[in-house]
Order: sequence, then C-alpha cells, then structure tokens
Amino acid sequence: MLKNRRLLIVLLVAVLVMGIGYLVKSRTSAGKNVTFEEINPQAGDIRLTITTTGVVKPQNRLEIKPSISGRIEEILVKEGSLVKKGDILAWMSSTERAALVDAATSQGEQSRQQWEDVYKKTPIISPIDGEVIVRPFEPGQTITMSEALLVLSDRLIVSAQFDETDIRRVKIGQKAVIALDAYPQDKINGIVDHIAYESKLVNNVTIYDVDIVPQKVPDFFRSGMSANVEVIEDERTQVLLIPVRAIQDEDGKKMVTVKKKQFNRREKREIQVGLTDGENAEVISGLTQADVVIVKVQGYSPVKRQGTGTSPFMPSRSRSNDRNR
Repeated sequence: MLKNRRLLIVLLVAVLVMGIGYLVKSRTSAGKNVTFEEINPQAGDIRLTITTTGVVKPQNRLEIKPSISGRIEEILVKEGSLVKKGDILAWMSSTERAALVDAATSQGEQSRQQWEDVYKKTPIISPIDGEVIVRPFEPGQTITMSEALLVLSDRLIVSAQFDETDIRRVKIGQKAVIALDAYPQDKINGIVDHIAYESKLVNNVTIYDVDIVPQKVPDFFRSGMSANVEVIEDERTQVLLIPVRAIQDEDGKKMVTVKKKQFNRREKREIQVGLTDGENAEVISGLTQADVVIVKVQGYSPVKRQGTGTSPFMPSRSRSNDRNR
C-alpha cells in the first residue's frame, strides 16, 4: 500500500514538472523575426511644431457705453460692420429730450420739429478703427450709462495657451497654422504677435496666453470659436531626410548602417543630424541620396508546434487513422 502511494506521488510530481515545462515553453516560444529594410535618403521638407488649443477672441475688446442715459433713436451699424475712428455709430436722446420731443409730437409735427431743432440728439462716436461684434439693443429702447450700447473689436485673433514647458520654444514673429474646429479643412496662416508676461493656473498647470494673429481674417471667423494651433518652431525645405529609426547612438555619435556597393557588404558610418521631428531627421553630412541605408526591422512570430495535439498529455490523432477514415 505504501509502495503504491509513493509511486502515485512520483507520477504526480512528474506530470506537474512536465506541465510546467510545457507552459514555460509555450510562453517563450515566440521567437524573434529579424528582417532588414533598405532605404534611400530622400529630399524633402521637415517641420518642428508646437501644438496647442486656443479660442478666437478680440485682441482688444471695447464696450461703447453712452455718456447719457436715455432712449436710442437710431443705430447706424450692425454686427460685422467695419467702422473707422470718428464714425457716428448711433443717435440717442437723453431722458429729458425724449420726454420733451414726445410731448411736442402730441401737439403736432411743427411743434415736434421745433423742439428737435432746438434740442439736438446726442451722437455715439467710435473711438477706434474696428468691427462691431455685439449689438444687443434696438432703436426705441432705453439704456443707462452703465450698459454697453455696442461692442467693438480692433481685430479677431486666436488666444492660444502654452504650458510653461513649451513657452520657451515660442518666439514673437514665428509662423503658425490655425484650424478651427468648425472649419477643420481650412488652414489659416498666422503670426505669433504677443506672449503674456503673467502666467495663469489652469487645472494646476501653469500656462501663458499667446496671441496668434491671422494674416488674413476669414469671413467665417467668430469670437468664441475653438481652434487648434501649430506654432512652427523651425523648418527646413528640400533637405536630405532619413527615418529616425535608422539612426543608432554609439558613444555620443550618430551612426547608420550603409550597404557597400562592392561585395554586398555593410559598414557603419557616422552622420551629422540636424532638425528632427520625431519621425524623420535631417542629414547634414555623411550621406547622399545614392547611399542605401540598412534598417533592422525586428518583429516576433510564434514558433510552429510539432503535431496537432493541444497538450503534451493529450494524444495526437494518428495520420494513418485519419487516412483510414
């Protein structure tokens, strides 16, 4: 009885060891599949950008508040109207004038005209060149001196937000590309015009507002629109480019593997790298378009299993039996 029990324990241990070995083998059976790709350096453009989001808004927003409280007699502009400094935007009557003119009107046209000639309307004049972006009132309404009759904008810009880790890369005068969420297919060229000197804390992140001025403001620009902004930190045109994955760092040197024309051999060659965008790199020296660069492509493929059994403990079907069937 004791001998049978020992034999059973030995068999169980053997089965357990075989099972563990099978699991380890199946886990590590994926072998490295290494191939090599041949690449020719190509001439092209490369651009290093800083991407962020922003909002369309007036660079300088000016509320036009009347100097008197009273009734609006006439508004000469509408939203979207372009105005010049000194243009008359509206006419108003003070509360006293409105009362006198209304009383005179009840006495007849001659009386009304007499009082209007004596007691002139008050003009509301534009203090700047700009565009009317808000017109909340209509003629006949009464407003106070604390209310904005109109809102003017000198020009619409995109106010972009950059965190403190990126703001060092932004400089006044850099080119930018604007894409509105509402019109993603329309790319608008712009210029970095102003960088805020004071930061703001947004969601525990220190950010700086940067004004991006469009070179030409499209008709569909509206204050409050969301935008994606790419500020071009640096760019090169028609330079020699290779993929970043073809470059190896060896002792602080940038090296590539080049295919030699004679005897189909390979050699390591040092190159000088310029601008890099994370995908491609500019080659300043060390390569020409005639060179062939070897790039190692390393993948993984499972090792084929012998037989059709799914477990070492399960018997495989005999091919002879299959044929007999």
